[in-house]
Amino acid sequence: MILRQQKWFFRIQFLFLMVATLGILQACSDTTSQEESLIKIDGSSTVHPINEKIAEMFNRENSEAKIEVNFSGTGGGFKKFCDGQTQITGASRPIVVEEMMACDQNKVRFIELPIAFDALTVVVNSENNWASDITIEELRKIWSPEAKNKIERWNQVRSSWPDRPLTLYGPGQDSGTFDYFTEAVVGKSGASRDDYVYHEDDEALVNGVSQDTNAMGYFGYAYYEQNQDKLNALSVDSGQGSVFPSQTTVKTAEYQPLSRPLFIYINAKSAQENEKLRDFVKFYLDQAPKIVNQVGYVPLPDDGYYLDRIHFERGKVGTVFDGKAEFNLTIGELLRKRGKF
Repeated sequence: MILRQQKWFFRIQFLFLMVATLGILQACSDTTSQEESLIKIDGSSTVHPINEKIAEMFNRENSEAKIEVNFSGTGGGFKKFCDGQTQITGASRPIVVEEMMACDQNKVRFIELPIAFDALTVVVNSENNWASDITIEELRKIWSPEAKNKIERWNQVRSSWPDRPLTLYGPGQDSGTFDYFTEAVVGKSGASRDDYVYHEDDEALVNGVSQDTNAMGYFGYAYYEQNQDKLNALSVDSGQGSVFPSQTTVKTAEYQPLSRPLFIYINAKSAQENEKLRDFVKFYLDQAPKIVNQVGYVPLPDDGYYLDRIHFERGKVGTVFDGKAEFNLTIGELLRKRGKF
């Protein structure tokens, strides 16, 4: 009788152990499944509004997918991406040599997908009634490292402008906008005065300029377009006459050298292993023309997104750039470069 009770006792213990083990295995499986379906996106604050809107749309149709969308600037985003912390990073300039080396060192192979064009925009406060245009030479005079603690008033830039303080707002050093602007205007990436108010969040820059009558700043066109009641954009003269930033002047390649392509970069290995990531990228490219236009940037022609789909489906890794930005690049030239890749 005692032996029989012991046998039943051991059987019950065994059953409890099996149930507990199955529960643990199921929990582990659920955790693994959640981790595999998690998509982390970071990078450019310029590209962020596009990433955010498309991720929201995808989540509405795919409730089981989890997408985290953040921004830390193009440079900050590439650091995370090349370290394997994210699957997608947005960029307002092409990947540079140092970032390519970091990705290579960590065995992160990437697929480069252009998704829009932007007009990098120089803005002033809406109550500024003296500045409506500016030359590249004047921008260089304002923003070069030599201007620090020297060019501090508007009339030092142009004598017809008033003797008022000049307050500057711009992106931080992790920003691709900072890299592109300094190279296009000053002549060297990262060459800039540092006595200005900087932030990686473009909304913070919008708020700064809109609250300061003496302010000047620069950021992506979408942030100007969404805040035209608070800001005035300056037309820019690069030697061919003053041109106002707009979708039209970007398409016609008139707004130079401050027109530039915007990108997302995809971790190729993650795309192979994560079906939800593949679904998301395909969804992204389908929705991009509409969302890019809604946000305020310039969509690529249909051929551009077709090339993106082909390169993504074939897992075409690498970049069509040589680790540096190209200035005065037109949409047509970008597509020709992509077509030969």
